[in-house]
Amino acid sequence: MSYKLGNRIIIIGNSGSGKTTLSYKLGELLKLPVIHLDKEYWKKGWVKTPKEEWDEKVRKIISEPEWILDGNFNSTLEIRINRADTVVFLDYNRFLCLLDVIKRIIKHLGKTRPDMAEGCPEKFDFTFIKWVLWGFPVKSRRNILKCLAKYNENEQIIIKSRAELKKFLTTLTHTE
Repeated sequence: MSYKLGNRIIIIGNSGSGKTTLSYKLGELLKLPVIHLDKEYWKKGWVKTPKEEWDEKVRKIISEPEWILDGNFNSTLEIRINRADTVVFLDYNRFLCLLDVIKRIIKHLGKTRPDMAEGCPEKFDFTFIKWVLWGFPVKSRRNILKCLAKYNENEQIIIKSRAELKKFLTTLTHTE
């Protein structure tokens, strides 16, 4: 199977699923700008962007003709899916995601990752761990699948494993 990706791509999935890694790879392969929603959303000290400001920022981002958006944010998921040419959902096992989250915490502890807003250092957070194990799989995953069913005119790719991801990356073409 060959996948045809457009100029507006969303990458969604649980924390630790590899959204950022995939967005970098696709950005390089397809020569598209990569936007990390965490970097856009969080303010210094892990302060959330107010809803109205966030909604406006997302509308501005998706009005651009080309992008790869890495991140979930259920509050704006529908408008992003509706505007996207392609949605890639990394629908991985929660324990695999947890393992990668723990590796990421260890690697970046106390430092700000390149895909995160300045002043938001990596930390060990039990609430976040609970989210990876139960919040995302129960709440966000259900919402993602509902949105994908509602906006099914774009290319939708659900990847269930690292092996499927590897195969996906070997079969890409880019449509303009």
